[in-house]
Amino acid sequence: MPVLKVGKLAPPFDLTAIDGKKYSLQEGLKHGPVLAAFFKVACPTCQYTLPFLERLHQQLRASGVQIWGISQDGVKDSQRFARDYSVTFPILVDDYPYQISREYRLEYVPSIFLIAPDGSIPIESEGFAKRDLLEIQKSLAQTLSASVGALFQPGEKVPDFKPG
Repeated sequence: MPVLKVGKLAPPFDLTAIDGKKYSLQEGLKHGPVLAAFFKVACPTCQYTLPFLERLHQQLRASGVQIWGISQDGVKDSQRFARDYSVTFPILVDDYPYQISREYRLEYVPSIFLIAPDGSIPIESEGFAKRDLLEIQKSLAQTLSASVGALFQPGEKVPDFKPG
């Protein structure tokens, strides 16, 4: 089955982050939208994408943005990834047998889901898609009533798409 698509309801989940803190999608959605980014630490497209999500996190963190990385690797590897790629938003672990990833019907990583407070998915993206990230940035900025700067800086050679 293909990945969950726009308009579908996001399956609820409870996961533990690499710092031991517990995260519940149901609780998170009470505070606004959640951006869930599924990834693997060894995936080159994930290594490319998550720093842009970190940039988005830095732009919107004062407004209460909730960006959660969901790693398909263990705690130690995920901690190393967060350190190596300077990711400061929460990294949750969906280790083998990848129960949550299966519920979201992932085929590729990264797979990114913007989940609205009502649990619906207004935006989903697979791989690195520049247009999707700009749409996510715009949606979050509007929802959080925040102003944001450029997600992609002048002079950065950013492709339109990189498959996962």
